Amino acid sequence: MTQPPLPHTARPTRRQRSTSRSGVVLRRWKTPKGDLIVSLLTPQGKLRAIARGGLRGKHAGALNLFHHVGLQVYARPGDDLAVIQQANLEGALPRLALPERHAYAHLLAELADLLFQEGEEGEYGQQAFDLFTAALRGTAHHQDPEWVALVMSYKLLGLAGFPPRTRACVRCGAPDPAHPDPFGGELLCGRCSHQRALSPSSLEFLRSVMRRSVRENMDCPVPAEDRAPLWQGLERFVGVQVGKVRSWPHLHAG
Repeated sequence: MTQPPLPHTARPTRRQRSTSRSGVVLRRWKTPKGDLIVSLLTPQGKLRAIARGGLRGKHAGALNLFHHVGLQVYARPGDDLAVIQQANLEGALPRLALPERHAYAHLLAELADLLFQEGEEGEYGQQAFDLFTAALRGTAHHQDPEWVALVMSYKLLGLAGFPPRTRACVRCGAPDPAHPDPFGGELLCGRCSHQRALSPSSLEFLRSVMRRSVRENMDCPVPAEDRAPLWQGLERFVGVQVGKVRSWPHLHAG
């Protein structure tokens, strides 16, 4: 005996698999077939999607790096990539193309792509999206984009659960370490390190950046001449704790 057809409301349809998303483009790369794959950070977590036709497709202009776009995507259960049906530009920060700002925006986007995963919905996903978009806006418009990028890089690490340890030596546990760890990017005491101690302003930043708000951090900038050890520590810490970041050479060149 044949089964009766499913009611129309229970039958899976294309409409049920299409969703609207809004996010910022973190990465984009072309496939051998000429399609364009993009990674975006959205309030619902990270999204990876494919635009058929790649750089020749009708959506390619909207899917540039750092663009805020609205998407209509289609995904079937089990698909690794959603298919972009429509992409509309919702916002852009053209000042990020300036040489003195571009490398910092690349670093922030690459960090966000490494730190945040797909499907992180709820408050955490919204917090990550809000923090990252604020980082891009600050990098685009603030008179000191280096300081914005430094503060926001550490804040992104903290939100993702990777705060550097600063209150005790990472080797022996002695309190109030003041010397950089040349391998792990955290702090060592004088007995465990042969490196010169960080400046008072750099130490104060490392010990307070996670508990202070973004505004409080921005109001207490570390002098430019004291920032190199903070960048070096950040690069080493990210390399050990998170993964390889390709943006560092461009940052050093700038």
